[in-house]
Amino acid sequence: MERDYNIEYLKKYYNGNLEDAIKRLDNNEAVQYIVGNVNFYGYELDVNKNVLIPRRETEELVYEVINRSKNFNNPVIIDVGTGSGAIAITLSKELKSHVYASDISPDALIVAKKNCTKTKADITFYEGDMLKPYIDNNIKVDIIVSNPPYIKLDEEIEDVVKNNEPHLALYAQDNGLEYYKKILSTAKEILNDKFLIAFEIGNTQANDIKNIVKKYFKDVKVEVKKDLSDNDRMFFVYNY
Repeated sequence: MERDYNIEYLKKYYNGNLEDAIKRLDNNEAVQYIVGNVNFYGYELDVNKNVLIPRRETEELVYEVINRSKNFNNPVIIDVGTGSGAIAITLSKELKSHVYASDISPDALIVAKKNCTKTKADITFYEGDMLKPYIDNNIKVDIIVSNPPYIKLDEEIEDVVKNNEPHLALYAQDNGLEYYKKILSTAKEILNDKFLIAFEIGNTQANDIKNIVKKYFKDVKVEVKKDLSDNDRMFFVYNY
């Protein structure tokens, strides 16, 4: 059934030789990479094997951030580990504001910058690991958003994901918690007094991330929200 759906998707969106595309599909290539783009929050974004394929769950995270941004007056927002630029672009367009975005992968940033130009979003990009570019540039922010790598090194995932999408953007050490620790341990260096941190998380990681928050923050509110599949997926730290 999934193959039939993907073939219909190819028929609708792929402009090249359909027979060749179906062969690529049968060789376990992701349909979004074959087509070369994906719809995210109503924006058509280019994707290739240098970036993760943006997913519905991340759209849910963006929706929450847009709603919560109303607690700030013209917030300074950063998207850490931007990949295709999906989060940063959507926030910039929907909030009609400037956004900062960063990634450690120069190849991912090529895709993100192309998508930024394509959508006419207002984004400043940095290359670097987690919060380092913002610390180095003395940027103070109100909202940190990140969908970091969070899959455990030994975790079983679908072959179509494992064999297609960049492992740099999928896997994290320390039971998938590596990058949450990196962000939370240095976040105070860039956060303004009033702030929001918004993460996408793995569905078993909420309690572990709560413990990391307790180590680095006091007097903050922590909230975990489920996605439409009823899995823990969004994690918020805030003080307003």
